[in-house]
Amino acid sequence: MNCLLVVYGWYWLITVRRTKYLNNIIEQDHRFLRKLTQPMQTFKSFNSAASTLAWIKVAHTIRKGQFGHSEQSGFAQLAALAG
Repeated sequence: MNCLLVVYGWYWLITVRRTKYLNNIIEQDHRFLRKLTQPMQTFKSFNSAASTLAWIKVAHTIRKGQFGHSEQSGFAQLAALAG
């Protein structure tokens, strides 16, 4: 894989790490999305589903405190992003 990256001009090489702990963190975060989107299985179009999931992820990231070190509340940060 790293050989292909160098051939195509990508100079940052990938290090594959098999760490069970990191996978558990990702799965816990993904579990939240699956639980929340279970009732929303009937989106009319792909674009509406993609935009809804993107905003759900942003709101979840703000709620967890990973978005930034701002003095604003989570709702104020989300409102500022929405414009």
